[in-house]
Amino acid sequence: MANFFKTAFLLMILTLLVVWCGGLLGGQEGMIAAFFFACVMNLGAYWFSDKIVLAMYRAQPLAENEAPEVFEIVKKLSEKAGIPAPRLYMLPSASANAFAIGRDPGHAAIAVTHGIVGLLNKEELSGVLGHELSHILNRDILLSSIVATLAGVLSMIASMFRWSFFWGGERDEHDNGHPLALILASILMPFVAPFIHLPISRSREYGADKCGARLCEEPLYLASALRKIEITSKRLPLRDAEPATAHLFIANPLSGKGWSVLFSTHPSTEDRIAHLEAMGRPSTK
Repeated sequence: MANFFKTAFLLMILTLLVVWCGGLLGGQEGMIAAFFFACVMNLGAYWFSDKIVLAMYRAQPLAENEAPEVFEIVKKLSEKAGIPAPRLYMLPSASANAFAIGRDPGHAAIAVTHGIVGLLNKEELSGVLGHELSHILNRDILLSSIVATLAGVLSMIASMFRWSFFWGGERDEHDNGHPLALILASILMPFVAPFIHLPISRSREYGADKCGARLCEEPLYLASALRKIEITSKRLPLRDAEPATAHLFIANPLSGKGWSVLFSTHPSTEDRIAHLEAMGRPSTK
């Protein structure tokens, strides 16, 4: 229920933002057109966000004979969690990463990179897949999927702002748009949705780590996996990773340099490992 209200609040904020942008570009008529566009955008984000993001990363459906261990682990953990086994996809990347996406446990998917399947052993894979199944079980995925889709739309709107300077040359006297506002909007628009999601992303990663560790019954499996993922990601970063979708992955796919630092949607790997190791220590009581 909490995620439902977070999702509704986010959609409301982004809808108002799109309507405001429409007003900047076309006055009252622009606001009306933007409102209808926002309604269509919100429906599309709800129903098709998983397909959009999977297509963005060229993910292909994973056949059981291609990764039998992955299917075995997902089936076992899904039964334990009491949810349907999600669809599985493979990202054609040597980088080590994974993400879950979808609108609910009955319409969910997990995507893994080729690199992570080759890098991790069975126990470590169970830790990673348990983490992703936890996002599905806790219904984090709808909010994450919608943010990823709408952030991409906002980037497109920013491009429209930039092109608006060239449409029709000089602005006429009836145009109420403010040039400074247009410039600021075109620069800041792509950053809005990810920034809204930053505090939610960090807290939910800790929650998914904890829930996933309980699912596979050994916190140190995921701790070991995170160490390997961190080292490999620095050597082989995920190509074409977008800030708008960084929060989806089990580890930040961005390089950690320049503007990408602003989109640090994940807690530090060291902190996550420390939490998991603390879970794995026997009680002193």
